[in-house]
Amino acid sequence: MDYTFFQNYWWFLVSLLGALLVFLLFVQGGNALILFLGKNDDERSMMVNSTGRKWEFTFTTLVTFGGAFFASFPLFYSTSFGGAYWIWMLILVTFVLQAVSYEFRTKAGNILGTKTFHTFLTINGLLGPILLGAAVATFFTGSDFHIAKLNVVDALNPIISSWDSQWHGLEELSGVNQPSNWWNYVLGLAVMFLAQILGLLYYINNIDNEVFVKKCRKALWIETGLFLVFFLAFVIRTLVADGFAVNPETQEVFMEPYKYLHNFLEMPVVLIIFLVGVLAVLFGIIATLLKPNFKKGIWFSGVGTVLTVLALFLIVGYNNTAYYPSTSDIQSSLTLQNSCSSLFTLKTMSYVSLLIPFVLAYIFYVWRAMDKKKITVEEMHNDDVKY
Repeated sequence: MDYTFFQNYWWFLVSLLGALLVFLLFVQGGNALILFLGKNDDERSMMVNSTGRKWEFTFTTLVTFGGAFFASFPLFYSTSFGGAYWIWMLILVTFVLQAVSYEFRTKAGNILGTKTFHTFLTINGLLGPILLGAAVATFFTGSDFHIAKLNVVDALNPIISSWDSQWHGLEELSGVNQPSNWWNYVLGLAVMFLAQILGLLYYINNIDNEVFVKKCRKALWIETGLFLVFFLAFVIRTLVADGFAVNPETQEVFMEPYKYLHNFLEMPVVLIIFLVGVLAVLFGIIATLLKPNFKKGIWFSGVGTVLTVLALFLIVGYNNTAYYPSTSDIQSSLTLQNSCSSLFTLKTMSYVSLLIPFVLAYIFYVWRAMDKKKITVEEMHNDDVKY
């Protein structure tokens, strides 16, 4: 287990956390539909209480994802979080709106009204996935920054990474000087519609109300069609586009035609993970649409989402690929080798990571306990309802 092993090990863990985060965005996907799917107070209350029992998992995973990136690949953290800070601030604001809305929606003295907090939850549900998807898309399309590691010895200017755009992350959504940035929107919208699909599947599984469940199944047709359009467009573009390859001997970064397609073909295990993930997502959706009594689609599509996103993260970091490319200075692109922590740090953290299976087991236990009783209209009229 040398330095390379720990670099790859931690990229896998970071990728897994990112994949779990995308699955947990079903909370945001459910929130996005509150004003569109909920036609009365009872339905909206059921929706809010259904996702409200899980929103802490999403927020905690987001923080853990950022923390793992900071500890294992600190140069990425300082470059992206320190340079493209506006997009990360917007993501944080949407999650703050979510937390406030869950906490105060039904509290006594709520002068804003429940509709205001429903609007906040909808904003979180729409913008959160789009912004996160756009941020991840830059792993494929690139960002405006350059790295100067020698600055660390300069007492007057010790800044290693600098952002070259005055937009500080917002250019990822604007397409300014970079037509490829419009593909960030494509992945962002794909993530948003996927989150809404997962939200619908979770409602079908978690809410015991046939009238509302029928509306969820009907909406699932539309969300699936929109998701497939944007997801397939991004995947096809990624497979045929030039990618940021790394010379393993010199660490020089260069453009390689069909790089990400080559990564799939040269790492067949990752390709299998991707294909199994896509099929699982589709199975969960199709079975739910075609079988009126089938309510476990969230688990098939959820596992499929984790596998699919995991595979996409792996092809962007493994096989001599620059996972955070620079469009300003290609040689400043970040790789697993030039942006990671020291061997001692990675090795020490690896011991701690052995506790992850126990944490996941605890989460599974708590999750199952929460979902043991389905949400009903009658429950919404009890004074004990939290959200």
